[in-house]
Amino acid sequence: MQRILIIEDELSIAELERDYLEVNGFASDIATTGEEGLKKAETNFYNLILLDLMLPGIDGFELCKQLRKTMDIPILMITARKEDIDKIRGFDRGADDYIVKPFNPNELVARVKAHLSRYERLVNRHMEPSDIHIRELSINQNARQVFLNGEERTFTAKEFDLLVFLATNPNRVFSKEHLFERIWGFDSMGDLTTVTVHIRKIREKIEPDPAKPKFIETVWGVGYRFVKVDS
Repeated sequence: MQRILIIEDELSIAELERDYLEVNGFASDIATTGEEGLKKAETNFYNLILLDLMLPGIDGFELCKQLRKTMDIPILMITARKEDIDKIRGFDRGADDYIVKPFNPNELVARVKAHLSRYERLVNRHMEPSDIHIRELSINQNARQVFLNGEERTFTAKEFDLLVFLATNPNRVFSKEHLFERIWGFDSMGDLTTVTVHIRKIREKIEPDPAKPKFIETVWGVGYRFVKVDS
């Protein structure tokens, strides 16, 4: 049974999330503070984390940042704050999705299932994936590691998935809508800001000059393209 950690200070909301998840076959634990959530995440195994932003003690932004130092499981932020700047901050800290309260519990469960399904397919694939070598960039798909000039760069799960998808489809232009549906598994349910933020974070990690990218180009009005130039 897959386990989900719910970090939410409003107990009624946490219990609602737990009830819907358990009806759909998931086991879940509840933490009502950031400190408690961090302790449970570090001492137990979970497949996914539902994280509220407005927590007593360590807030959701800081907690997500700390969790990302040691784990790459899906983290879904759930909050009443719907401003774009908060969404961008959440994605910057390593969140995989951002759900605004009030939410439909059935949509929450659908998102949980989609994230878990995609994560499992990527880490448990039967065929051994090949490494990717493009100029000074090396990607080990099996170990989920990225190296630039031999130096390892740390990626969140979705950043890695997005980079691999683009790198394995070089010189093709993909729209934000296509990338969102491919990597996050949703169509109209999602916020395309997610793609923009993740592209920016990837560029910061692999581009010598993120303002003048040579790996991931922006095709204005269309989307993004990974440029492969044989040495």
